[in-house]
Amino acid sequence: MEEPIRRHRRNEEDDNKGGRFMMLRQVLNLIFMIGAVVGMCLYFFQDETIGTIVILSSMTFKIVECVLRMMR
Repeated sequence: MEEPIRRHRRNEEDDNKGGRFMMLRQVLNLIFMIGAVVGMCLYFFQDETIGTIVILSSMTFKIVECVLRMMR
């Protein structure tokens, strides 16, 4: 009798440990989070235009991270 196909679960240990871009993705996520917090502070406490620009520019880092995640 054949063995059933084993289901892959997210929390299982992989040999790859997150893929080849994991460290780069973590750095890009950190830049995005810091940029988003700084942008929100600028938006609410200083100038709305500059805050919006900072938030949008930090979103580009998140988009790059998402592209790397899809390339996995």
